[in-house]
Amino acid sequence: MAHHAPRPPSTRSASADQVTAAPRLRWFRCTTVLAALAVTAGILTGVPGAAHADPSVSDIERQIDQDWNRLEPIIERHNAVRQDLAEKRREAAALGARIEPLRRQVDAALRKVSALAVQAYKGETVSAVNALLAGRTPGELMSRIELVDRFAHRQQEQVRAVRLLRDELAARKAPLDRMIIQLSRTEAGLAASRKQIDAEIARLQKLRLRVYGRGGGGSLRPAPCPATYPGGAAGKAVTFACAQIGKPYVWGAEGPDAYDCSGLMLAAWAKAGVRLPHNAARQRKVTPSVSRTELRPGDLVFYYRDLHHVGMYVGAGWVVHASRAGVPVRMKRLDDSPVHSFGRPG
Repeated sequence: MAHHAPRPPSTRSASADQVTAAPRLRWFRCTTVLAALAVTAGILTGVPGAAHADPSVSDIERQIDQDWNRLEPIIERHNAVRQDLAEKRREAAALGARIEPLRRQVDAALRKVSALAVQAYKGETVSAVNALLAGRTPGELMSRIELVDRFAHRQQEQVRAVRLLRDELAARKAPLDRMIIQLSRTEAGLAASRKQIDAEIARLQKLRLRVYGRGGGGSLRPAPCPATYPGGAAGKAVTFACAQIGKPYVWGAEGPDAYDCSGLMLAAWAKAGVRLPHNAARQRKVTPSVSRTELRPGDLVFYYRDLHHVGMYVGAGWVVHASRAGVPVRMKRLDDSPVHSFGRPG
């Protein structure tokens, strides 16, 4: 029987397989990248659903609500920091005003000491001392030495007084310098925060336009506002708040042409002579609590566990509030959002 040596594997066949597999590999990689991009796009837009099904109006509204409830706490913190920054600027200005007279006093003392130094450099002081010492008798000489000693002592006292004034000025100025550095850093942080907030609001506004276009998405005043007039300071506040219905939401605004949630409450109660901070959580801190059964028009309604939203009760189960970007000041049902507590300014 003849034996044949095993044939080596065909290099042509292997090459053909590689050529066939290459387009498949490229196709697999391409589809994998496209799938990853599709998933990423879904995460960025925040709109759930498969590619073949457009999100419904309720889906988009729900997504906007969820995203806004993550954004509004950032806006309220921004408002608080901005308010703190304004207060620190007033403190810095007051401290600078107190320091200024001392600075002028130090400058005048330094000029006087500098003049003494110039006289000594020119030899005027030495000449004066030589003249004083040019006495003829030992008694005269001793009295003139005492005079020169007193003269030198006065110069030393003047220099020491200037040094003390200079040190006092530096001690008082140090906190002001630190405050100015802190203010500069805070302003830089606020600028970065504002840029991020504006970008996120623009994204949510695009989603909202998909639902309503340029319309308002429903009635802004579905019931009388206020339902009843409470009179007094509360009457002034609630009347003002109701009159702002239809004005735009602008975060950080406190009127007269636009508002955010805490800015509207601040402006409304300012009409009644009550000062509130521009931050929902801080408004909660400075406002006495009332129960649900005690509610009357003008009371504040605080929402969510972290107190990032506030509106004003106007009676009959309705609240007027500045809800979010793209939506004007409007009325809503009291329990449309999770209620935290109630407060009564004044």
